[in-house]
Amino acid sequence: MFLSIGHENFVNSSKIVSILKPGSAPLRKLKEQAKSAGKLVDATAGKPTRSFILMENGMLIQSVNTPATLSARVGNRETGEFSGN
Repeated sequence: MFLSIGHENFVNSSKIVSILKPGSAPLRKLKEQAKSAGKLVDATAGKPTRSFILMENGMLIQSVNTPATLSARVGNRETGEFSGN
């Protein structure tokens, strides 16, 4: 299943390793490493980053949605519910 991460961008929800809140020093380091390796994807359309999505292949994706919002969407998809968000 695909997960909407904002601005009509989607990721394969079965390939998500974690959904992270920005701000920690380790995450800033991970972001720099991903950027230098060409594995950072900015899906924010210029809006503030509210979460990072780490994928199985090492890609790090910036999203405008909060970790709680994305987590709820993943949970809804796994249970068969859909709230339309």
